[in-house]
Amino acid sequence: MKKQTILLLLLSSLIGYLEWAGGNNGFLFELEAVVLQKLWSDPLAAIHPFTLLPLLGQVLLLVTLFQKKPSKALFITGLVCLSTIMVLLFVIGLLAMNWKIIVCSLPFLVTAVVAVMDLRKKGK
Repeated sequence: MKKQTILLLLLSSLIGYLEWAGGNNGFLFELEAVVLQKLWSDPLAAIHPFTLLPLLGQVLLLVTLFQKKPSKALFITGLVCLSTIMVLLFVIGLLAMNWKIIVCSLPFLVTAVVAVMDLRKKGK
């Protein structure tokens, strides 16, 4: 596993973009900051699978980034956890025909596909 790929996955996950009712919008890095603040002040308000799974995925990818030989199992688990929100964002962008959401989720999805293909190639 290339560390550049892991770093690209982490960075591209931060630029995921969301828009929701009332003119609200934000990038994932902004929304994660809010979730992390709420974890300390009001943990029950921050606990939700669509907030914790991607956060866990980022933590796992960060751990693999700093391992001497990145763990394949940790990488795959982190990628799956983080992909839950990114694939959902992409599908929402397609359904709503919102080009901002689509364009912001594409770097992660392309990098994830390349990483999986690289893993499969090395596995054979």
